[in-house]
Amino acid sequence: MRKTERFPVEGGNSLWHVYKTVPFLKVVKNFIVIQLARYTPFLGMKNWLYRNFLRMKVGDQTSFALMVMLDVMFPEKISVGRNTVIGYNTTILAHEYLIKEYRLGRVEIGSEVMIGANSTILPGVTIGDGAIVSAGTLVHKDVPAGAFVGGNPMRVIYTKEELSARWADDPIYGVDKDDVPLA
Repeated sequence: MRKTERFPVEGGNSLWHVYKTVPFLKVVKNFIVIQLARYTPFLGMKNWLYRNFLRMKVGDQTSFALMVMLDVMFPEKISVGRNTVIGYNTTILAHEYLIKEYRLGRVEIGSEVMIGANSTILPGVTIGDGAIVSAGTLVHKDVPAGAFVGGNPMRVIYTKEELSARWADDPIYGVDKDDVPLA
């Protein structure tokens, strides 16, 4: 179950109440910053924009690929750890506007996480350290640390232990012939 706060609305659907929930000028500022960052090829500049203008927590050496779309209304609810890669055209949401309610939830992405291109991360989700999210995945629930997940609906493809076993003989991720870690 995702960790979101629920806020009921009356009358029109919750999107008709949007500027009662978030200031208009905040949305305009966030939109401009996010659009600048989506198109800039300078990773350090993206992280600086996100930290300083959107109040996001972004770890050192984290990389947001071109066209990543962050939540325009509540980007401050998104945190990303150190040395993480967010793939091309990924969407990270911290809100959902529904018919009779809207929901807000923190998105916490750990360190050394790989998120494949064209993925969507819903509000209230935690992605553990070292996890891998396959391209095109709808992340609708928490991802355990070190797991490899994918699909729509998302499912665990390999646990941390299964992935370690698969990579045991890999010269980049595995161990040498004397069982000494290579990394």
